[in-house]
Amino acid sequence: MKISALISDVDGTLVTPAKILTERSQQAVAELHRRGIGFTIISARPPRAMTMFVEPLSIAMPIAGFNGGAFTGPDLTPIENHLLAPETAQRAHDLLRSKGIDVWVFSGLDWLLIDADNAHVVPEIRVVRFKPTLVRNLEPALASAFKVVGVSEDHDLLARCERELQAALGEQASVSRSQPFYLDVTHPLANKGTAVARLAALMGVPLAEVAVIGDNHNDVGMFAQGGLSIAMGNAVPDVQAHAAVVTESNDREGFAEAIRKYILDA
Repeated sequence: MKISALISDVDGTLVTPAKILTERSQQAVAELHRRGIGFTIISARPPRAMTMFVEPLSIAMPIAGFNGGAFTGPDLTPIENHLLAPETAQRAHDLLRSKGIDVWVFSGLDWLLIDADNAHVVPEIRVVRFKPTLVRNLEPALASAFKVVGVSEDHDLLARCERELQAALGEQASVSRSQPFYLDVTHPLANKGTAVARLAALMGVPLAEVAVIGDNHNDVGMFAQGGLSIAMGNAVPDVQAHAAVVTESNDREGFAEAIRKYILDA
């Protein structure tokens, strides 16, 4: 199988559980570049929270934030945006709040929330490297939202809400968990399956020659798109089952190992 590009998820895949980009991962991507194999990243993160990887990984291709809700150049020059319809964002917000689930809204460059005491706020600040904006009312931001996020430590509740929102919103939104504690609602085109196909087109690479790698439920869509799908060892079994191969976990250099074993030495 000819591989001309690798498109990688970020959290749980490219970085360690401590959100560290290891030297071995950087070396693996550098070897891809030397062999003429393209590389870029896709994430539920905002694009501005992905720029920290551009220089160490020499990313020159477009990147996809918000699961494909925002395509930008590596310098954040906008390429293509997909915002939620205001009424869809409102319905998602209302359903999540009715279940007692905290809601975050990503609108423009801003991360907006009402309750800064949520246990995930401080860790998320470390991840995205910018602070949220505290507001009394999220509804104005719902008119121009890239992503509405339900945040809860009750993982079973969030899984039930995922199914409920998928049924309620249908084709009006893409609904998936990016982490056990995050439920993301984005534009229907902002899903990793559609986004990987778009990235391949922007990179000028046939989709059949694209390898993809990820670890979570929202990565399953891209497993069906690429020519080679790689699941991380830290992925749950039902995510791994959708991939062609499984590498080591992200605390055991699984990303770098996958590049070596399935792309460079294949």
